Amino acid sequence: MNRMAAVDAQFYWMSAKIPNDQFLLYAFDGEPADLERAIERVCRRARACPDLGVRVDDGCALTYPRWVPVAVGADRMVHHELADPTWHGCLAAVVGLASEQLDIRRMPWRLHVFTPVLGIPGVAGAGSVAVMQVAHALGDGARASAMGAWLFGRATPVPSVAPRRAGFLPLRALGAARAHRQLVRDTQAGMLAPGIGARPLQATNARPEGARTVRTLVRDRSRLPGPTVTVGVLAAVSTALSELLRGSVGSLAAEVPMAKPGVRQSHNHFGNVAVGLYPQLGRADRAQRIATDLANARRRFEHPATHESDRAFAAVPAALLRWGISKFDADARPTQVVGNTVVSSVNRGEADLRFGEAPVVLTAGYPALSPAMGLTHGVHGIGDTFAISVHAAESAVADVDAYVGLLDDALQ
Repeated sequence: MNRMAAVDAQFYWMSAKIPNDQFLLYAFDGEPADLERAIERVCRRARACPDLGVRVDDGCALTYPRWVPVAVGADRMVHHELADPTWHGCLAAVVGLASEQLDIRRMPWRLHVFTPVLGIPGVAGAGSVAVMQVAHALGDGARASAMGAWLFGRATPVPSVAPRRAGFLPLRALGAARAHRQLVRDTQAGMLAPGIGARPLQATNARPEGARTVRTLVRDRSRLPGPTVTVGVLAAVSTALSELLRGSVGSLAAEVPMAKPGVRQSHNHFGNVAVGLYPQLGRADRAQRIATDLANARRRFEHPATHESDRAFAAVPAALLRWGISKFDADARPTQVVGNTVVSSVNRGEADLRFGEAPVVLTAGYPALSPAMGLTHGVHGIGDTFAISVHAAESAVADVDAYVGLLDDALQ
């Protein structure tokens, strides 16, 4: 019985206020000849992976929850009959999945299967779509992607976690304070660049209300601009977002999840960084500034202050963290934000996955909306195919298809 890390418990307890299940979409070229057999094969893969055979025991308010073993049963696999068996209809059904968040005391993940699906990009006839719903406490984007890959046949095991010793909070806090002072001195001395700072709210930071929509654009890697896929998409989002908002948007920024360095000591081993979007600059200069912001954020992550801060957080008593989360007011509106949108980028590796006999053709993801974030983007690659996805609420983006059109043009 493994104690849940503090950062993972934070995601678990916070999910009661802000739903944070992840939805990893995999599209396949064709339908399995025997659907039941294909689903059972996925079940067998899940049973062979200890990280997928767990649930949460949260029986004591004074201690952290524990991961305990559980059998993977047939209820983990749900086959959906689509009223509209098209790619567009399937995406509409995926949006609806978010209304039923997982109870990780029963199961922290579930697989939704849609077949047949017509009109999947890159598929001539009928195809299949599988969506892995994963509680954030079980894994960040990289770890959840490794779990999805394992289910569909990849031999690479799910990354192991080496939990840190909690330690004594006052001593850990003292170490974190010393490291933070060093971070301030290093920044003042020019050894590290400061963060870009908070930004004013835009319409995209509206509380998500009304209809929620997801859309996905598909590109071959050779057709994506930029020194890296992430930089190229951020530069394109800058163009599309500035045209959507049509105001004083020189201060636009995006919130970008970034993996932390070092040994993974929790299921969630990342942090969110702020990256300027610089819509007033030309394409080449904008991409360079975005790349510089990402590199500076990575260097700050590598500073000892990040490690010491994480050690201190890991030592917070469960009762104190639980109490603090209970006081969080999801209805409070901030006056400034880290970013005006989210761009989450994960490369899911080689195109070596299969559902039955059907090979994978694309993979996508739709980062969750939150009280101050009504527009998010996912960037997910498998093989040489990349999906650039949009998840938006009507209150933040009135015409999603018009915005997707702007993004499509900006990616040319």
